[in-house]
Amino acid sequence: MSSTVIPVDPFDLVIFGGTGDLAMRKLLPALFRRDADGQIPAAARILGLARTDQDTEAFKLEAREALQQHVAAEELSAEAVERFIKRLSYLHIDVTDSSAWGDLVSYLNERPEHIRVYYLAVGPALFGTIAQGLANVGLATVKARLVVEKPLGHDLESAIELNQAISSVFNEKSVYRIDHYLGKETVQNLMALRFANALFEPLWNANRIDHVQITAAESLGVGSRGGYYDTAGAIRDMVQNHLIQLLCLLAMEPPYKFDADALRDEKLKVLRSLRPLTGRAVLSSTVRGQYMGHEADAESYLKDVGNPDSRTESYIAIKAKIDNWRWSGVPFYLRTGKKLRAQMTEIAVVFKEPAHSVFGDLETPIMPNVLTIRLQPDEGLQLHIMTKDPGPGGFRLRDIPLDMSFAEGREGSWRMPDAYERLIMDVVRGNQTLFMRGDEVEAAWRWIDPIIDAWEASGLKPEAYDPGSRGPIAAVEMMARDGRRWREIEA
Repeated sequence: MSSTVIPVDPFDLVIFGGTGDLAMRKLLPALFRRDADGQIPAAARILGLARTDQDTEAFKLEAREALQQHVAAEELSAEAVERFIKRLSYLHIDVTDSSAWGDLVSYLNERPEHIRVYYLAVGPALFGTIAQGLANVGLATVKARLVVEKPLGHDLESAIELNQAISSVFNEKSVYRIDHYLGKETVQNLMALRFANALFEPLWNANRIDHVQITAAESLGVGSRGGYYDTAGAIRDMVQNHLIQLLCLLAMEPPYKFDADALRDEKLKVLRSLRPLTGRAVLSSTVRGQYMGHEADAESYLKDVGNPDSRTESYIAIKAKIDNWRWSGVPFYLRTGKKLRAQMTEIAVVFKEPAHSVFGDLETPIMPNVLTIRLQPDEGLQLHIMTKDPGPGGFRLRDIPLDMSFAEGREGSWRMPDAYERLIMDVVRGNQTLFMRGDEVEAAWRWIDPIIDAWEASGLKPEAYDPGSRGPIAAVEMMARDGRRWREIEA
């Protein structure tokens, strides 16, 4: 397996929040790798902006340390590191001060022909302020692109306000709402699997599919994100964006062409077709949990967030249904949680069993075919099928996987690109296919808000579950009521 590297046009990338965790842990390492692979042209520049009162040399030193920490040692050739570090500059700026933008204007106007990418690696409270600041000093040009990270609102009302603040300055065609899940190789292969093969489309409907499971399990707790996480919870942090986006790509109709708006139009139809969960239906179709050790010194969500009265969930399972012809009657089970047995993200499409078995009573039962799309830890596709167990001595069946792991078959030192590498280069190219549109974000919140409202109205606490387990017992019971069971959580 090999990849083709196509250089992008010259650009200036401005990272607001350039000294923050996201910039140092993800953005700069991703840009370094693209530079090392020859995709970034010589004229491109990267500028970090932050309130930290320091100079460019101090910023470059931070960047070096970040590369050493987050990039494999074998990738850090001295030549590649020096070339990348030379691209970096830094400006100390308080974006709330209207008189502080002059240095940024001077910097960017040195290369007026460059594409301009403004990456807002800051809290959403500053999105509108930065967008308006860019407009006030004439930097919101037709060549400018604005990249925003989650959280894209805390509820529908705040999401609408956020979209309005951004759209008052930037056209929707210039806004890139990033979800790193959509940059993963396997997610894009889901589209190739569905729309570049004749094999699956006749089966991709309620006639042949029994149910779908989408799992994003994490083995770690909330860690240093406790303050943010306790105001968001699993439903806002993971379901409203990542898991719902995966559901949309899985369930959408074929777009009329592989085009950003055509693709997002079909995702929006799925969001609008999600059956609303309100009132008592929420209590029977969702499960919330908090990891909670039994010993005094055991790991506990309440201790990790420093809030002994918290009712915020670190685990959630949801049974969702899509009310359209293709998916009528097919449940989509979504689950995500902290402190579970293993780190694992996968989509499992479980097909219906054969209508009639011709084999009579066998020692091995006929298992349903399962198509597994794994996002982590080992990206790849796997299709489980029933075959005859080889050898004499009777007719026995066995369930075997047809496996396509992206970790195998690589040529030389080829490396799987990180999602941020692909997404940042797509921004420079002006390709919005893997980014969310404003109406998608709002439609997702319209489905999520009533669930949260019903939880709050019920007054029920999340169910405790052991760290390192599969999650709350109630989630197992929810599946059992439907005669189904969750797939194992395993690395």
